[in-house]
Amino acid sequence: MTQVLLVNPKMCSPSAVRMPLSLLALAAVLEGKHEYRLFDGNITGSVALEIAKAIDESPGCVVGISVMPGPQVATAIEISQTIRAHAPKVPIVWGGYFPTMYPDSALNAPYVDYLVRGQGEDTLLEFLACVADAGPPLDTLNSATDTSALHGIAGLSWKGAGAVIHNRDRHFRPPDDYPAYPYERLGDVEPYMRPSFMGKRTGVHQAAIGCRYRCEFCGVVSMYNGVTRLQAPERLLDACTILRDRYGATAMQFYDNNFFDTEAKSVPLLEALGKVRMPWWCYARADTLANLSTQTWELIRKSRLTMTFIGAEAASDDVLKGMRKGTRVDHTMEVARRCFEYGVIPEFSFVLGGPTDPEGEIEKTLGFIKRLKAVHPRCEVILYFYSPTPRLEKATAKTKAAGLRMPVLDQYGPAGPELPATPEEWTQQQWLNYVCHQDAPWLSDKMRQRVHDFATVLGCRFPTVQDYRVPRWGKTVLSCLAQWRYHTGIYAQPWELNLAKKLVSLRVPQRDSL
Repeated sequence: MTQVLLVNPKMCSPSAVRMPLSLLALAAVLEGKHEYRLFDGNITGSVALEIAKAIDESPGCVVGISVMPGPQVATAIEISQTIRAHAPKVPIVWGGYFPTMYPDSALNAPYVDYLVRGQGEDTLLEFLACVADAGPPLDTLNSATDTSALHGIAGLSWKGAGAVIHNRDRHFRPPDDYPAYPYERLGDVEPYMRPSFMGKRTGVHQAAIGCRYRCEFCGVVSMYNGVTRLQAPERLLDACTILRDRYGATAMQFYDNNFFDTEAKSVPLLEALGKVRMPWWCYARADTLANLSTQTWELIRKSRLTMTFIGAEAASDDVLKGMRKGTRVDHTMEVARRCFEYGVIPEFSFVLGGPTDPEGEIEKTLGFIKRLKAVHPRCEVILYFYSPTPRLEKATAKTKAAGLRMPVLDQYGPAGPELPATPEEWTQQQWLNYVCHQDAPWLSDKMRQRVHDFATVLGCRFPTVQDYRVPRWGKTVLSCLAQWRYHTGIYAQPWELNLAKKLVSLRVPQRDSL
């Protein structure tokens, strides 16, 4: 059996650490088939040195690294370079969103031998079955000594004779096809049960994968290609019960890309969560929630849904249509009313400043946000800038026969710049800002500052409910200071609020999550 070292590079502060579900999903299928170890850079500062030591103990191992676009790319590079320098013959495999969305860029690195695109469980198992025959990396242009066994592994990308080879795509399977997460293999689970505004010990779970929608700005489209696979309510109940009874969870955060797929499928899940009786947070769509029946909303209340992240995105139906969002502005207003009625806090996200009339749409959206606040004063607002993400190329007879539809995006936005060609380029601040929806090349300094000032005023006028550290008096001070600016619309140069925020430091949901 090949030993597998599964790595989650650092990507967040200690206060934001959560269980590495990507590693646990892979660990579940490795149980009983291969020896493996888990390394979480968010917990261990010297993770690269620990991996090097593990390689010395098992030189015939394979290293699998989970990589998200954004800050995690830099730490993935550091770990991979350390491994390559320490053990040049150990295969290094990248998986996750980054290599799925930008496969050519990811493989254009001397320290990456293989990519696993999309859902990784079956691809990893098939790869491990043939990696001994393939042999170690021959050099930086050849992932293996003998590549003949690699061609038939769906979802795998690799290098041969200086060329990048993308095998056919792999179809997605439901979560219930795979074993439950082996939480005990994390060792000490205590660091992962972090406090949140919902409870002192917040557990995490993913009850579904994918999303049936194809929004232009969302990386889920490239990852899952419009596919949703749900977990059975029995499995959901088992996972939540284990986290509650064995590990002391008092609240749950679901990483599903879209928890409420349809009303009919949501009802059994809500009934299961009603038995768990813990506050919970999830992603949802405005149109789905707005169209739920009163009976289902009563189930939501009984299940103790506390907050739901909803992609409102824009204040114009035309803009939403251009984004291929599939929702309407009236859905957002209706779900704000329904959430207020049933005691749920909606966390509305907006992607501002698309390439078509960015200034006009920004102003329209800022006004719309104030209307939402009038309907549901406790609703949260998360502001991003519009960022296009790769889309799968259109299916043709050739791609259908080959089972291969790669993400395509040559340049960022309608007028460039060209996308990075290496992982190192993706770590440049410009690209970190783009991929994290913090900036866009078509925005002017005036527009950026306008949004920043509005966010400052809004965040002080309505301090986030997610901040469980700041006392009530501190939030009251900020709210009173910001009141006149919020009502008059004079957001520019909020010097007094910036000063107050230094004294009363609020949590930033956009940066810190829960």
